Amino acid sequence: MTVELIETTSPAGLVLEKTPLETYVAPAKPSLIGLSRAELAERLGWIGVPPAQRKMRVQQLWHWIYFRGATNFDEMTSISKETRAELQQHFTVDRPEVVAEQISSDGTRKWLLRLPSGDKIERPHEIECVYIPETDRGTLCVSSQVGCTLNCAFCHTGTQRLVRNLTAGEIVGQVMVARDRLNDWADRDTPGGGRLVTNIVMMGMGEPLYNFDAVRDALLIVADNEGIGISRRRITLSTSGVVPNIVRAGDEIGVMLAISLHAVRDELRNELVPLNRKYPIAELLQACRDYPGASNARRITFEYVMIKGVNDSLDDAKLLVKLLKGIPAKINLIPFNPWPGTAYECSEWDQIEQFSEYIFNAGYSSPVRTPRGRDILAACGQLKSETEKLSARERQALRAMAMTD
Repeated sequence: MTVELIETTSPAGLVLEKTPLETYVAPAKPSLIGLSRAELAERLGWIGVPPAQRKMRVQQLWHWIYFRGATNFDEMTSISKETRAELQQHFTVDRPEVVAEQISSDGTRKWLLRLPSGDKIERPHEIECVYIPETDRGTLCVSSQVGCTLNCAFCHTGTQRLVRNLTAGEIVGQVMVARDRLNDWADRDTPGGGRLVTNIVMMGMGEPLYNFDAVRDALLIVADNEGIGISRRRITLSTSGVVPNIVRAGDEIGVMLAISLHAVRDELRNELVPLNRKYPIAELLQACRDYPGASNARRITFEYVMIKGVNDSLDDAKLLVKLLKGIPAKINLIPFNPWPGTAYECSEWDQIEQFSEYIFNAGYSSPVRTPRGRDILAACGQLKSETEKLSARERQALRAMAMTD
């Protein structure tokens, strides 16, 4: 079942879900990125490739696009010159354009990406994507919408308008941009070998389950072993609680699930995550119990932002443990990341430790997420295309830096 997106308000007049302001307009020469094998075969038919050759040509394209990261058709030397010329005439393998790159003092990178679009778009659409390097992994935080459907009170992204959903190609394109920028394709030459982008989290701008089909199609491409090849166990989809699509995500995508919970009482979650007025905690947790494949080996992550004096008491911790009984779970405690204009503050560190200790003693993993990229507004809940507020001169300077790195 697909959730129909309409602007929904609570009885008090609070907007729970925003209506998209625009729809996707394809460029005159569309990119092949984000198409399934069947769709690629169809496009090859459009340019006259005989049916008997299409399966082979699809495999060649898939290899060059998703395994080697080719940025143009001329690189695809195993495909005939004639076919490459036809492909070049009608299609591209363009990804989103890096408009600006910011690098945090802790090594986190944030990219402002401009999306290819048709001539009818007056102002280019832009999103943000974040790469977080760690000693044992490299995590890419990927966006699913331009803006966000929801308006969670503690989240900077939620203060934006919802412009539109991203296409599957624009979602996959973020992964490809990261590999481009990090020189992380199959033939990269590094002493240690291995990948730099090892994990994907759908925790960037937008609510993934309000863009279900595109997110599904993109993640299936990202997980395909003949291309980008990131294991589904290393891909996490985070949702604020779009209950009708949670079980569907398990059935059709099969990646790890994370729930943006943040409160243990409906009255508080109604304030922090207004979608809770539509899908309250009991319904949300039942969907988690029904999530296909959930087990001690494939636990559901519950994200819990620690907000001073709001949701960080020991009573909250006790009720959290009680609510999650019977769900294979871990609780990821996130120190609140401040952003301009917010009324909330981060919990005191001693309080976070006490909260974590109680949950741990109750038998749940309760890691405290180390804030990353705060100085460039790249941390959890901070993404809002801040570069939009820069002057033209500042934007030009950032873009020049991105192009020369």
